[in-house]
Amino acid sequence: MKSEPDMKIGFVGIGTMGAPMVRCLVEAGLRPALFDVDHEAARRVADENGLDVMGSLPEIGQACDLVILMLPRSEIVRMVCLGSGDDAPGLVDGLKQGALVIDMSSSDPMETRKLAGELAKAGVTLLDAPVSGGLRKAIAGTLSIMLGSDDEAAAGRVTPVLEAMGKVILTGPLASGHASKALNNYVSAAGLAAACEALIVGRKFGLNPETLVDVLNVSTGRNNSTENKLKQFVLNGEFRKAGFSLDLMAKDVALAKSLSSDLGLDLPCIDEVSDLWTDARNRLEKDADHTEIFSYLETLAERDGV
Repeated sequence: MKSEPDMKIGFVGIGTMGAPMVRCLVEAGLRPALFDVDHEAARRVADENGLDVMGSLPEIGQACDLVILMLPRSEIVRMVCLGSGDDAPGLVDGLKQGALVIDMSSSDPMETRKLAGELAKAGVTLLDAPVSGGLRKAIAGTLSIMLGSDDEAAAGRVTPVLEAMGKVILTGPLASGHASKALNNYVSAAGLAAACEALIVGRKFGLNPETLVDVLNVSTGRNNSTENKLKQFVLNGEFRKAGFSLDLMAKDVALAKSLSSDLGLDLPCIDEVSDLWTDARNRLEKDADHTEIFSYLETLAERDGV
């Protein structure tokens, strides 16, 4: 991997996805400085890989030319970047003019545009690069990375770094990556829900569920969920091994719905899919995996007499 040899990199958000992404950076010869509000999580990954942990957001900002964010949602991204008052300073309080920030979180594209304008006042350039592929591809370093930027030179500088974690797709201007991610997860969520409903109906009719999955996977109903989730996590009940929370899926689909609404569009399917996932999030356990949408749909089916 070719990158600027003197570029100092930071990584904020050492969680389920962030930790394996950091390991991929290390395998590519990079030495990112780490920060997480869970200092023990950051320390574990740092100790495994011989990395430094920074004590505060301004400290990691001051030490780095490029800071990568992998955080749960836009509100947290904003607080990390700008801080939330004198007692909680952000990256911007340490970043130098000309620094780059890459938001790899699944953030609201409209909020990304607003945040970029505020960071620009401090001479900091924001790029968005959300990912698709889940935990398995994060570990393997084969994520799909959707890079949006208004600065072609900045995009060129960060691409070699991002390529350590997966395949980079240039999606267009700033926030196009976040918009693409939200729409991708809407399509993914709709496909998973439809596949789960097909299993429930098929089982009630007397079909063998595994055979039905085989049929779907050699027919026009095939999708990512039928190929990679139904037998692997749903039919065997090993939902939690899938590695992506239902809360985050519901959040991403809600972002797609919000984007549609912000653009003045009235699309019934996107609204109904978002409402379905939001209701599932409210009814299931807080730490439910997204594949547990099957359990939620089973409950609805039984309630409705299916």
